[in-house]
This record gives sequence, C-alpha cells and structure tokens, in this order.
Amino acid sequence: MNAPIVEIKRFAVHDGDGIRTTVFLKGCPLKCVWCHNPESIERKPALAFYRDKCIFCGACVSACPVGAHRLSAEGHAFDRALCTRCGACEKVCLSDALKFYGRGMTPEALLPLLLEDRDFYETSGGGVTISGGECLTHPEFCSELLRLLKAEGISSAVDTCGFVSRAALDAVLPYTDVFLYDMKAFDEATHIRCTGQSNRVILDNLRYLDEKGAQIEIRIPFVPGYNTEEIAPIGAFLSTLSHVTKIRVLPYHNYAGSKYAALDMENTLPPTLPTDKEAEAARTLLRGMGLTVTE
Repeated sequence: MNAPIVEIKRFAVHDGDGIRTTVFLKGCPLKCVWCHNPESIERKPALAFYRDKCIFCGACVSACPVGAHRLSAEGHAFDRALCTRCGACEKVCLSDALKFYGRGMTPEALLPLLLEDRDFYETSGGGVTISGGECLTHPEFCSELLRLLKAEGISSAVDTCGFVSRAALDAVLPYTDVFLYDMKAFDEATHIRCTGQSNRVILDNLRYLDEKGAQIEIRIPFVPGYNTEEIAPIGAFLSTLSHVTKIRVLPYHNYAGSKYAALDMENTLPPTLPTDKEAEAARTLLRGMGLTVTE
C-alpha cells in the first residue's frame, strides 16, 4: 500500500497546533480557482520545470530515457508530451530547476521520517498532519499511517476539504486527534463557482464528524470576489455545531503563480488580494456570532 507524496514539510507551524511535520498527498476532487498547491491536484506524478533556475548543465538530457529534455542555442526545451513521469531527471538536476511530485511511499517507510522530530512535537504540543490535495482520496494509506502514529503516541491531524466518502472518514476517525476542515462557501452555487463541485457532501460530512464528537478546526480561505460574502452564512452554520474548537480565516495569497507556469497549467489565481482590514472584519463578524476565532 502506498500513496503519491507531493512533499514532506518539517517544522510546519500553520497546519495545526505546535511544531508539525506535514505530509502532502497528491489527488484532489476539487478545482479551487485560488488553489496554491496545483501540483497536488492531479493524482498521477507530475514534473515541474522552473526555467529561471536552469543552469543548462545538460544532466537531465543524459538522464531522460525518452529524450524529453533538449538543449540548444535557444535554451532548454522540455517536451511534456514525451515525458513518462519517471523522475530520473530530477535526481540529477543540479539547480532545483526540475521538481518531481508524486513518488510513492508506504506508511511503514514514511513513519521513521515522521518520528525524527518527536521531541519537537512533544515540547510544542505538535504532531503530524496529513494534507494534500485531498489526503482522504487515499483512505487506506491515511488510516494505516495514522494508526502507526497513534501507536507511537504522536498527535495527528487530517487536513480535508470534506468532499470525500463517508467510508473514508470512518477509516481515519479512530486514529485522528483533530480534523482541519475547509469551509470555502455555504451557498451551493457559490461553492460550485469556486471549486467546480457542490458542497452538499461537505456540509453533510461536517455534521457527521460533529455528531461523532470529532475535534474540528475550521479553515476558511478568504478570497475577494469569490467568497467574502459567505462569512456570515458559514458562521451561522458553524454555530449549530458542538465540536468546532476554533476557526481560522486564511487570507488568500497568490504566491503559487510560478508553480502553475512550471507545470504548464492554466493559472486561475484571482488577481485581487484581501487587505488586513477586510480579513479582520471577517474574524470580528464570526466572533460576534459567539465563535472562537484565532489568527
């Protein structure tokens, strides 16, 4: 049993409480217009080419078994149509111009890496977060990894968009200490516009986790022109739940533009960023509804 890994990020401080190691898995059922992890959307492995980092050493040309890389007087040409996504070129790249996303790992192989920072977890109240993409598109992998972490006494969090099967939630519920649950919109039409999917399953799954007594931290991406009018409806819905421990309003940023270019993907990132005043007004609104909101 393995899953495609996008990244293993150590000393993460925005993916749950304390110092954490976050494991990002590939594959997501949503297509959020503001997605800042485009490399994690597709389930299959992907190769990113950051042209500005290339030093034209030619190592990738020699390593590629299908001739997808070519050097000429015009520069470094990468033929994505030829690429078989084997990752051989990334292993020899001297300048980090090539980044391979999606090498498969088993829970057993991953566990020792995650245990290396046990001392930091214990002293900071942190642990391990499984994220994505949508990590619960790999429910068996997540369940086994979380089981192994629980056996080691490591606190765990599952970062989910909620657009998953009930069976996937049931698979991880016994081993998960906290769910980091995204709320992008309450209005269904708005959610479809923002993500390409209805939010009915997402709302139903959130109610289900709440009924099961799961600890839940809500994360609301705040994106001008898309969901800023959704804060009050989201807050009204969350007020009906019993196990939401905190809410974070996450101001949208557009730092991921270079990733879209490196992956030859259409850049859908909205141009308008929220101001600090707008984000704080959203937090104030939620606090006024009796909800616990943290930075």
